[in-house]
Amino acid sequence: MFELAQIFQEYGAEYLSKFQHRMPPSHKKTMQAISQCRTPALGGQVYSCFNCSKEDYAYHSCNNRHCPKCGGDKVQRWIQKQFQLLLPTSYFFVTFTLPQELRFIVRSHQKFLYNLFFRTSAKALKQLAKDKRFVGGDIGFFGIIQTWARNLVFHPHIHYIVPQAALSSNRKKYIKIKNKKFLVHVKPLKILFKKLFKRALQNTQIYNQIPSSVWKKDWVINIKSAGQGQEIIKYVAPYVYRVAISNHKIKDVSGRKVTFEYEDNETKTIQLCTLDVIEFMRRFLQHTLPLGFMKVRYFGIMGANTKYKWLLLKYLLFQAISAKNKKSFLAINLFKKERQPCLYCRKCGGRLILIGQLPRAP
Repeated sequence: MFELAQIFQEYGAEYLSKFQHRMPPSHKKTMQAISQCRTPALGGQVYSCFNCSKEDYAYHSCNNRHCPKCGGDKVQRWIQKQFQLLLPTSYFFVTFTLPQELRFIVRSHQKFLYNLFFRTSAKALKQLAKDKRFVGGDIGFFGIIQTWARNLVFHPHIHYIVPQAALSSNRKKYIKIKNKKFLVHVKPLKILFKKLFKRALQNTQIYNQIPSSVWKKDWVINIKSAGQGQEIIKYVAPYVYRVAISNHKIKDVSGRKVTFEYEDNETKTIQLCTLDVIEFMRRFLQHTLPLGFMKVRYFGIMGANTKYKWLLLKYLLFQAISAKNKKSFLAINLFKKERQPCLYCRKCGGRLILIGQLPRAP
């Protein structure tokens, strides 16, 4: 199997010699982490087989959020946490996408514009939901930013998971949205989001770099039903701790060419894409988030300072449903505690016993 780490190990020095003066620190850190992941450079543990006494080594992971090898256990813990926050109601899946004309500018000012993208899209959604023509109450939701399309091109968009319920302004009752396919009108949401985004940029130098045609075109927002929320949480979970491409999608690395597979959005068929190795690394690294950037954020009554409102809404909803429905919903949120898996010898199948630690390389 071909791995991203092998590509960075073999061609990383060449990439750095060409672009290191223009690369942000997060890109260099990601390249180094992925190259060293699960190698002697990061240290690890030494095990001995109880049966045949053969020694085996388990090297540490880099724990970089862009590494395709890491994050599997974190994804499961994150899913469990989100399941515990779910309300006993249906959910909506809302996606905000920035126009193509803005993508080059966003890529050059990632930290500022990603934060602005989150702030203005969430504000537009909360503001319109509070309108009595639509929901008429305070909603809570969380969002995940994703910067890539399946063929690795730069395509920044935010997924929001929104419950089909809101808390009334007097906090005495919940408001349930009757139509499972309708949260708010998409057209006024597009107009409001574009207006807030434009207003926030008008006093910055970035505004002069944006072509005026951007503000005249129709921006893309999609709202659809997401069932009870569990499946859509599982769908977005891999984006939380991984980025862009998995190792199993890399099909060939030869002759300075990288071939990987992806699913075409329109035809829903598997396609192959072949790129020069330097271009492949560039496409991958452009999705590296700025250091310290939070890619999952909570808004409305799910925010850090208003969690008590979320718990109140949850209580009001549980109070209104039957005991039968309550039990069936709670059953979904229960996770069986699994025992820590044992390590076994690859030679004889005997159980491995920890006998020492391997230090990190200087």
